[in-house]
Amino acid sequence: MGTLKEVAQHAGVSISTVSRVVNNDTSRSVSSETRQRIWEAVTAVGYQPNRAGKETGRRGPSKPPTGVRTGCIVAVNQNKYNHPYFSPILEGIERGIQEHGGSLAFIHTSEDIKTPELLHKIVQDSGIEGMILLESIDPASYEYIKRHVPYIVGIDISDPAVSRVGYDRLMAAKLAVNHLISRGHRQIGFIGGSGRSQNIMKEKRFRGYKEAMDEAGLAIRKEWIVDAEWNVDKSYSLVKNIVEKPAEMPTAFFAASDMMAISAMRAAFEQQLRIPQDVAFVSIDDIEFAQYSSPPLSTIHIPKFEIGWVAAKTLVDTVRNPYPLPVKITLPFELMIRQTS
Repeated sequence: MGTLKEVAQHAGVSISTVSRVVNNDTSRSVSSETRQRIWEAVTAVGYQPNRAGKETGRRGPSKPPTGVRTGCIVAVNQNKYNHPYFSPILEGIERGIQEHGGSLAFIHTSEDIKTPELLHKIVQDSGIEGMILLESIDPASYEYIKRHVPYIVGIDISDPAVSRVGYDRLMAAKLAVNHLISRGHRQIGFIGGSGRSQNIMKEKRFRGYKEAMDEAGLAIRKEWIVDAEWNVDKSYSLVKNIVEKPAEMPTAFFAASDMMAISAMRAAFEQQLRIPQDVAFVSIDDIEFAQYSSPPLSTIHIPKFEIGWVAAKTLVDTVRNPYPLPVKITLPFELMIRQTS
C-alpha cells in the first residue's frame, strides 16, 4: 500500500498538500489541477486514505482499540517542507499511525498555523483526539494547542509536561566532535544555528561541541563559530569567508546538520581545499544523500523513521489508555565514519 510520501513524490507536491486534499481539508486552497494530479497519484501508487476514527469521542479515561484520529504539525516553513531530515520522520509517523489502527487527519507546517483562524480550524474542527508536534513551534500557537488538544506527543521539544520522543542532541554532538579530536584535530569550527532562544550558545548541539572541546582542553575561536541560522546558503557563504584565508582556518568543522555540512564542503572545494586532508567535516542527521556526497560525509546516524514510528505509537497508546505521567523516549544514534573525516 502506498504512502503519503510516495503520492507527494509522484504528484510533485509537498506531503502537507497531499494530506489536505485526501482529507478534504480546506484550510488552505489547492488548485483543481493540483487536486486532480494528486488523486491520479493516489491511484497510481495504491494509497488508501484512512478515514477511520472520525466519529471517535474526544477524550475519556480509557479508549477501546478503535481508530484514533490524529494530526501532525511540523516546525518548518512551507517552502522547506520537503526536507530530507523531516521526510523520513513523517513517513514513520504515517506508518505508525496506520499500523496501530489510527488515522492521520492532517499534516501541517508552522507556516500553515500562523493565521489564528486556520489554527482554530485545524485544531477544533478536525475532530482530532491527539497531535504530534515535530519540533518546537511559536509559543502562542503551542499554548493554544495544549489547551484544546487532549493528548500531545512531541518530537524533539523541550516541554516536560508532554510525552516526548527524540535523541540526545548534546551527546550526539559530543560523539561527532570527539571523533574529530581522535583523528588529531585540535582546531575545530562549528556550523549551526540558534533555536527559539535566539542564542546559539544555548543550542544543544553547540553545547555538545563546547563540552567536547572543553574536556579536551581545546580553545574555541569565536571567528570559527558559524551561525548559519539553519540555512544552507548562509552556511556556504560564511564558511567561504573563513576558508578563503587558509592560514587562519580550522582543520575541521562540526556541522549541526548534514545539509549545512554539504554546502560548507562546497565552499571548501571551490577554494581547492582537499577533504579531509586540508579540512575535515563531521555532522549530524545521516540524510540519504550524505553517503553520496563527494566525498561521502561522516555523520551521526539519527533513526528518523523510527522516531516518527515511536511517536505515533506513543500517541495512539496514550489516547487509548493514558499514562499517569508524561513519558520521555530517547532513541540511540550511531557514528557513521566516511571519507570526510
